Amino acid sequence: MSEPHVTLDPRGLDPVQQKLRGPLEEQLTSALQAAIDRVGADYAGEPVEQVCQRLLEETRSGLHPDIAAGFNPDMDEFCRVAVAIVRREAG
Repeated sequence: MSEPHVTLDPRGLDPVQQKLRGPLEEQLTSALQAAIDRVGADYAGEPVEQVCQRLLEETRSGLHPDIAAGFNPDMDEFCRVAVAIVRREAG
Protein backbone atom coordinates (compact mmCIF):
# COMPACT_ATOMS: atom_id res chain seq x y z
CA MET A 1 0.00 0.00 0.00
CA SER A 2 1.42 3.40 -0.92
CA GLU A 3 1.68 6.03 1.80
CA PRO A 4 -1.64 7.89 1.98
CA HIS A 5 -1.50 11.68 2.08
CA VAL A 6 -4.20 14.08 3.23
CA THR A 7 -4.78 16.93 0.80
CA LEU A 8 -7.09 19.81 1.69
CA ASP A 9 -9.29 21.40 -0.93
CA PRO A 10 -7.92 24.93 -1.44
CA ARG A 11 -11.20 26.33 -2.78
CA GLY A 12 -12.77 28.83 -0.46
CA LEU A 13 -9.73 29.26 1.78
CA ASP A 14 -8.82 32.76 2.81
CA PRO A 15 -5.12 33.83 2.65
CA VAL A 16 -4.42 32.89 6.29
CA GLN A 17 -5.99 29.47 5.87
CA GLN A 18 -4.08 28.99 2.63
CA LYS A 19 -0.82 29.77 4.44
CA LEU A 20 -1.59 27.15 7.11
CA ARG A 21 -2.68 24.53 4.58
CA GLY A 22 0.74 22.84 4.22
CA PRO A 23 1.43 22.36 7.94
CA LEU A 24 -2.14 21.20 8.53
CA GLU A 25 -1.90 18.66 5.70
CA GLU A 26 1.34 17.37 7.24
CA GLN A 27 -0.28 17.00 10.66
CA LEU A 28 -3.35 15.23 9.22
CA THR A 29 -1.18 12.93 7.12
CA SER A 30 0.99 12.05 10.12
CA ALA A 31 -2.09 11.24 12.22
CA LEU A 32 -3.52 9.09 9.41
CA GLN A 33 -0.28 7.17 8.95
CA ALA A 34 -0.03 6.51 12.70
CA ALA A 35 -3.66 5.32 12.65
CA ILE A 36 -2.92 2.98 9.74
CA ASP A 37 -0.02 1.49 11.69
CA ARG A 38 -2.12 0.97 14.85
CA VAL A 39 -5.17 -0.41 13.06
CA GLY A 40 -3.06 -2.67 10.85
CA ALA A 41 -1.15 -4.03 13.86
CA ASP A 42 -4.38 -4.76 15.76
CA TYR A 43 -6.39 -6.06 12.80
CA ALA A 44 -8.17 -9.30 13.71
CA GLY A 45 -10.49 -10.03 10.80
CA GLU A 46 -13.00 -7.22 11.29
CA PRO A 47 -15.13 -6.16 8.30
CA VAL A 48 -13.98 -3.27 6.12
CA GLU A 49 -16.65 -0.93 7.48
CA GLN A 50 -15.42 -1.42 11.03
CA VAL A 51 -11.78 -0.94 9.98
CA CYS A 52 -12.77 2.25 8.14
CA GLN A 53 -14.53 3.64 11.23
CA ARG A 54 -11.60 2.74 13.44
CA LEU A 55 -9.20 4.49 11.05
CA LEU A 56 -11.27 7.65 11.38
CA GLU A 57 -11.41 7.41 15.18
CA GLU A 58 -7.68 6.68 15.48
CA THR A 59 -6.80 9.52 13.12
CA ARG A 60 -8.93 11.98 15.07
CA SER A 61 -7.42 10.79 18.37
CA GLY A 62 -4.00 11.79 17.06
CA LEU A 63 -5.08 15.38 16.40
CA HIS A 64 -5.62 18.44 18.56
CA PRO A 65 -9.31 18.40 19.60
CA ASP A 66 -10.09 21.56 17.62
CA ILE A 67 -8.57 20.10 14.47
CA ALA A 68 -10.19 16.71 15.06
CA ALA A 69 -13.61 18.36 15.40
CA GLY A 70 -13.29 19.95 11.97
CA PHE A 71 -11.73 16.94 10.23
CA ASN A 72 -14.30 15.51 7.83
CA PRO A 73 -12.39 13.35 5.38
CA ASP A 74 -13.64 11.75 2.20
CA MET A 75 -14.89 8.49 3.68
CA ASP A 76 -14.59 6.72 0.33
CA GLU A 77 -10.85 7.36 0.52
CA PHE A 78 -10.69 6.17 4.14
CA CYS A 79 -12.54 3.00 3.14
CA ARG A 80 -10.04 2.39 0.31
CA VAL A 81 -7.29 2.45 2.94
CA ALA A 82 -9.34 0.08 5.11
CA VAL A 83 -9.72 -2.32 2.17
CA ALA A 84 -5.95 -2.26 1.69
CA ILE A 85 -5.42 -3.14 5.37
CA VAL A 86 -7.92 -6.01 5.18
CA ARG A 87 -6.40 -7.37 1.96
CA ARG A 88 -2.83 -7.05 3.25
CA GLU A 89 -3.70 -8.97 6.41
CA ALA A 90 -5.73 -11.59 4.54
CA GLY A 91 -2.96 -12.17 1.99
